[in-house]
Amino acid sequence: MNLEVAKNKITPLDEEAMELAQKKLDSLTKPLGSLGVLEEIAKKVAGITGNPQPKIGKKTIIVMAGDHGVVKEGVSAFPQEVTPQMVFNFLNGGAGINVLAKHVGADVKVVDIGVAAPLEASGLISRKIKMGTGNMVKGPAMSKDEAIAAIEVGIDVAEKEIAGGVTILGTGEMGIGNTTPSSAITAVFGDISVEEVVGKGTGIDDDRLNQKINIIKKAIQVNRPDPTDAIDVLTKVGGLEIAGLAGVVLGAAANQIPVVIDGFISGAAALVALKIAPESVNYMIASHVSVEPGHKKVLELLGLKPMLFMDMRLGEGTGAALGINIVEAACKIINEMATFEGAGVSEAEDK
Repeated sequence: MNLEVAKNKITPLDEEAMELAQKKLDSLTKPLGSLGVLEEIAKKVAGITGNPQPKIGKKTIIVMAGDHGVVKEGVSAFPQEVTPQMVFNFLNGGAGINVLAKHVGADVKVVDIGVAAPLEASGLISRKIKMGTGNMVKGPAMSKDEAIAAIEVGIDVAEKEIAGGVTILGTGEMGIGNTTPSSAITAVFGDISVEEVVGKGTGIDDDRLNQKINIIKKAIQVNRPDPTDAIDVLTKVGGLEIAGLAGVVLGAAANQIPVVIDGFISGAAALVALKIAPESVNYMIASHVSVEPGHKKVLELLGLKPMLFMDMRLGEGTGAALGINIVEAACKIINEMATFEGAGVSEAEDK
């Protein structure tokens, strides 16, 4: 499915399914609304899927991997060769995302969409657009055609998972330096100062933080991305894995599947998806709020409330894994909890 087709397939949530879900939630053996966000999630998933009693079955977290030319400017504490090394760690089951995905019963699919090294490994989905982005301080990170191609890789990967029976997707990423384009994207779309959105990423010191801020300001000044044109922003100050994750979100929304958004980088990708297809935000569920300052701004721009406050900043989809667990719990409530009538329990007199 290409980008235009995906955009046109995204519909509003199913209001009737949500009304029926609310009635079912109100009939369960509990005070009205007493399960709070769990009830909100169950109702939202009903609207997404069109099923008033939605069930979560097969789960997948899609991890997009790509490199960034701006790393040459010293914005990261880690060298670029860590990106391919971590890809192999994912494939070998040794990373944080592997542990948490296994815990919640989710598969992890790793996509090489732009790692700056030739990669071959069993289990790797090889969809490389190019060997990393260009240095956005010196010009656009990628061409418009590359940005659209990367988005369409994400749509395609999501659709293949859904065709295989997946009922919920999570987004994750790997790419040394990727908080830099994520900060640029957030600053541009939100018309926010760079200082407000930039954090220490993988753990840089204050001097490198100031350098990172100046690099992002320079990249925005050099490229002048148009905040009304998501593809232009992605082209000029984005990343290939960010584009790919935006495609995953759009692919999920086009197929009426909930997608759980991870942290800052996944959030920046969700912002791109929102700007391309505003209705897509209704299919997103925010897993957590990262300690990266830009992530709070992203969630505000998306209008989404995070489920978890865990002081996490790893990425990889780790927050999404925990979020998927909560979404499944919410759906189990609406399906497995007894009603007042069924359990023979008296209801509140003023209901």
